[in-house]
Amino acid sequence: MSIFPSRGRRAFASLLAAAILAPALVPLPGQAAPRRRRASPSTMTPLIKPPRLRPGDTVGLIAPGGYTTEKSIAKARRNIEALGLKVREGASLREVNGNYGGSVPQRLADLHAMFGDPEVNMIWPIRGGSGCISLLAHLDFKLIRANPKILLGYSDITALHLAIHRHARLVTFHGPVASSTLTEYAIEHMMAVLSDPQPRYTIPMALENSRRALEQPHFALRTVHDGVATGPLMGGNLSLVAALAGTPYAADFKDSILFLEEVNEAPYRIDRWMTQLDLSVGLAKAAGVMVGICEDCGPEHEDSSLSLDQTLDIHLQPLSVPAVTGYSIGHIRDQFTIPMGIRATLDTQRQTVTLLEPAVR
Repeated sequence: MSIFPSRGRRAFASLLAAAILAPALVPLPGQAAPRRRRASPSTMTPLIKPPRLRPGDTVGLIAPGGYTTEKSIAKARRNIEALGLKVREGASLREVNGNYGGSVPQRLADLHAMFGDPEVNMIWPIRGGSGCISLLAHLDFKLIRANPKILLGYSDITALHLAIHRHARLVTFHGPVASSTLTEYAIEHMMAVLSDPQPRYTIPMALENSRRALEQPHFALRTVHDGVATGPLMGGNLSLVAALAGTPYAADFKDSILFLEEVNEAPYRIDRWMTQLDLSVGLAKAAGVMVGICEDCGPEHEDSSLSLDQTLDIHLQPLSVPAVTGYSIGHIRDQFTIPMGIRATLDTQRQTVTLLEPAVR
């Protein structure tokens, strides 16, 4: 059975979900209707949307950040081939240079080669890790604009997403890396976004993450401020978004739905990075804030520490825009794919994200 989306099945599922969730839109007695905030239209250069992914397309497999292993390469190849796609490995995929997947010139050459290769339809980093930030000053944005194609990944790949969005205006995709463990939820929403252009597409949060919340509270969906926010999707890994603040590659999330995720970081570091974003742009200038599932982000060995939720609330509680935590993005298996810069609506009562335009053509 093909994993490329079937409109009929998904249309039925969407109608069923809408029927189930519709009562949540009606305010309870004495409860105010959710606030609605619409972002102002962008005045920037129009976005470039890459061609959709089709059965039999070729995927360029590269390691632009951290180094990889033969075990991860084998897993990535299985993932790609199981989707009905072909694999083309980067020349430096197996290189190791300290913590990195080769030197800066090697990693950069692989990325540029995949954009320049007319037979490659999608570029899928095998992992994040660290090191993508070192490529930014050397990226050939003219080459990227002239050869638009899908770039998918998360974590350290955030650096590439933000730089390419800002300087090439290409829609790239925050989602699983090639060596991720792909669940049905992850595949469904990844393939719908990458291969099936639709004028609207609604993404519910993963039920499996809600089940895990029973034993792991940081998986729980939490609404800090109720409402409906509309704007371009912008963000990624918190440490990278903060690291690029004040640089030519910074995320401009004014009037946008800012999405953030993190892993293996103590609350005091999360506080520092959230403060950096507030000082550099201003969280209150976002149309809404969506924080994902932050794995292993509790207190470390301090005698006294705020919890993750307490830390996030320092920054989210003062806002007057919709703000949520525990959404299905991050270093987790059941994550959905986010097209950078595409207009969307965050609905805190429905607990959904709805894309308001296709991300591919």
